[in-house]
Amino acid sequence: PLRSNNNPYASFGATLARDEEQNLWSTPHDVTHTEADDDRVLYNMIVVRNQLDKDSEEWQKLNYDIYTLRQTRKEVRSRWKHILEDLGFQKEADSLLSVTKLSIISDSQNMSKARDILLKLSEETNIFPTSWELSERYLFVVDRLIALDAADEFFRMASTVYPKRASGERADESHRAPQ
Repeated sequence: PLRSNNNPYASFGATLARDEEQNLWSTPHDVTHTEADDDRVLYNMIVVRNQLDKDSEEWQKLNYDIYTLRQTRKEVRSRWKHILEDLGFQKEADSLLSVTKLSIISDSQNMSKARDILLKLSEETNIFPTSWELSERYLFVVDRLIALDAADEFFRMASTVYPKRASGERADESHRAPQ
């Protein structure tokens, strides 16, 4: 292999940057991430940004938008993880939230129930930001919760921890339900 200045780690940062851009959901080295609509939107933003001059205002704006979108995704995932942990899934939370191209719906009859619960979570809780478009990723997670007979309890907990509030109000972490 080619090495600049005999440093075997010279290209390490570049490899990490490529991995991060390929992996739109911030799971390191996950080459099987789901390419849902929101993944394609983020990917297209990255492609456009990378074609711009880094000193330009457009590049800075796109870079900020990409960062904001990734942070929002991390926040949503963190909310789901907190609720799963509060429900007793401390060890399983990460695997329950892991969705890849290889993920399947456990029972096709659960699909409509999973959609209903996901829509209800969106409309009746603050687990997703106001501007959030529902992600297929969380449909798989709700399906898993249905299979574990924990979907209704998850919804109740989400309603308690992240109640729907009038615009402008923020949910306070002190209102979290006890574990």
